[in-house]
Amino acid sequence: MTNPVRLTPSLREKVWGKTHLAPWFPNSEKPVGEAWFLGPRELPLLVKFLFTDERLSVQVHPADGEDGPRGKTEMWHILEAAPGATLALGFREPITRERLRESLHTGEVEELLNWMPVSAGQTFFTPAHTVHAIGAGIVLCEIQQNSDITYRLWDYGRPRELHVEQALPICDLGVHPGPSAPKALSPGRDELIRCSHFATELITLRAGEQIAPGAAESEIWIALEGESQVGCEGLRAGDAVLMPREGEQPLVRAETASRFLRTYVP
Repeated sequence: MTNPVRLTPSLREKVWGKTHLAPWFPNSEKPVGEAWFLGPRELPLLVKFLFTDERLSVQVHPADGEDGPRGKTEMWHILEAAPGATLALGFREPITRERLRESLHTGEVEELLNWMPVSAGQTFFTPAHTVHAIGAGIVLCEIQQNSDITYRLWDYGRPRELHVEQALPICDLGVHPGPSAPKALSPGRDELIRCSHFATELITLRAGEQIAPGAAESEIWIALEGESQVGCEGLRAGDAVLMPREGEQPLVRAETASRFLRTYVP
């Protein structure tokens, strides 16, 4: 049996980030917005934790082949949300491309977006071409295609580059369906999102319970709660491991009541 590989969190400073990162990571003197979980090789998927004290830019991502071979479809699983926290996905009602262009000159785009209240445990699917923004007061786990292509449409007056001409032709101008409903697969195992790029499950284990997952491509386990053991690796909240590509898989054992995200390429 091959043991998993621990992924290393790389903390990235952002103007909209937080200094309070507990219980996931030690608190920081500088605002940390993202933690990228990096391994010994590049994977088709990238897992991040995001920490927001301010709104992120209004942005959109291209699909495969539109600005390089790999686009950026992603999902968000909410870990913490302050009272009143919101995020934006799509528009309150369908709009025209010309109306969107005009709204970017005035800032009206903030009012046209569909800002949704969020709470811990919710999951949102953000396909390429979805206009979106993440609000303040949120900690989330983002699972995405391993691409960092972002087109900013609006940034609340911050002095950062915008990419309006690249973004406008690819924006979906419709209404997003909102949070995704989990699909029960078995006791303690719910499928949150399945698309052509990734499948993600929420796994809940009682203290002392253990499972042996089947092998999958680029399979990553992200610890959200509790203390556990995956093969030889001890995990706590904020840890992530890459499972072997094939062969007998390491056991996942919960030392205390534990929750994980399991994601892989289907």
